[in-house]
Amino acid sequence: MTRSREPIISLLLYHAFKWSVVSPVLHTYLRGRIYGAENVPKTGPLVVVSNHASNFDPPIVSNCVGRPVAYMAKEELFKIPILKQAIELYGAYPVNRGAADRAAMRAALKYLDEGWAVGIFLQGTRTPDGRITDPKRGAALIAAKVKAPILPVCLWGTEAIEAKGGAPRSAPVTVRIGSVIETPSSTDKEELEAVTKQCAAAINALHDLGR
Repeated sequence: MTRSREPIISLLLYHAFKWSVVSPVLHTYLRGRIYGAENVPKTGPLVVVSNHASNFDPPIVSNCVGRPVAYMAKEELFKIPILKQAIELYGAYPVNRGAADRAAMRAALKYLDEGWAVGIFLQGTRTPDGRITDPKRGAALIAAKVKAPILPVCLWGTEAIEAKGGAPRSAPVTVRIGSVIETPSSTDKEELEAVTKQCAAAINALHDLGR
């Protein structure tokens, strides 16, 4: 039997933030379009992989897949009082960027074991145009360890939201959710590499569809 996905307080926080902030901003200010929502598994562990071009990407992805998604967040954010507690309740967990962070891996596996969806940016960092050029194997490795399916998600247009030195721009955003990619059957390096390339190709193909 699948265990409850997340504590009730996290669910309440997720839905409050989604319906009061993220969804209205996405659908009005950002004129959001969402395609492929029917491809999202509604329950059970799930690894969501996406491209990344904006700091606004995590809540947008979580909103569009229709279920809470735990994302890695840079460890510096967890040193700020109040913010630390808030993002932890919302499912964020710290990662030491630029290093092999075993604690972040353990946190991701814990969330997946409890039935959460875990979000991972396939390239690990933002790219200027939203396309993936150097995908990392971490998502495939995590999926293989817990036998979770992988869901490719493409964000188009989010790089235009953040203006240097100014307020977020009202830029058109499109989110396309692809078909589930089969769980890797092992942690063999060659298989993980093949699945990672499959994820990157799926996301870039969705990105090519544009607005």
